[in-house]
Amino acid sequence: MLRAEKKDFVSELEGLCRDSSSVIFTHYHGLTVAQISELRRALRANGAGFKVVKNTLFKIAATNAKLEFSNDMVSGPVAIAYSADPVGAAKGVVEFAKKNPSLKLIGAVVDNAPMSVSDIQTLSTLPSLDELRGKIIGLLQAPASKLASVLVAPAGGLARVVNAYATK
Repeated sequence: MLRAEKKDFVSELEGLCRDSSSVIFTHYHGLTVAQISELRRALRANGAGFKVVKNTLFKIAATNAKLEFSNDMVSGPVAIAYSADPVGAAKGVVEFAKKNPSLKLIGAVVDNAPMSVSDIQTLSTLPSLDELRGKIIGLLQAPASKLASVLVAPAGGLARVVNAYATK
């Protein structure tokens, strides 16, 4: 990589670190290009991304973005999964790692707090932000729909009585 390309790559990584609420570190050694493409598609479906990084450039970018991580997470062939939704990246990576043991989870940083592999697996079992929003809207909407059905019921009963009287 030329110096200008490195600067562009560092600024891109810095933006990813700032915009993402979760960054999951993985070792991808042993995965084929087809498997990495499949992982990228699965993560994209969850609103996440996957990028192979050069360790020294990532360390510079993460330091510039004030991302707190352990140096143990950035050793060897490292790739990161990142997402604005903390659960999206975790779900995609954990599901893929179950099917492909070559992908090894190292750790994560979620909302600038380091997490272990077991924490990532626990995070992947939680519902995503969109699912939680849907549940809250459903809970808020349920009383209103029940109230509407209670208010409409007497009018419906009256209509049935008038219809029965009219048919006689």
